[in-house]
Amino acid sequence: MQAHIYKSLRKDDTYVFLAARDDFDRVPAPVRDALGRLQFVMELDVTPDRKLARGDAATVRENLATRGFHLQMPPNGAVDPMTEDWGTDA
Repeated sequence: MQAHIYKSLRKDDTYVFLAARDDFDRVPAPVRDALGRLQFVMELDVTPDRKLARGDAATVRENLATRGFHLQMPPNGAVDPMTEDWGTDA
């Protein structure tokens, strides 16, 4: 299954996979608005056994088949403030 991948120029590390190139109408308007302008990155053959950097190929394929798009968000980068060394240990 072919996926056409676009990156959001407004949201870091956020990508939209489309089943058909430039078929942005498949992405709901509120999502499109939040992502801002999208820039084409690459075309990728997403096979069932393909390893993806983030996400599961089966999930991407399912979303492309049923919705026509897949949204890849950045990993949860929230840092626990209690794990940082604040230099206050006696």
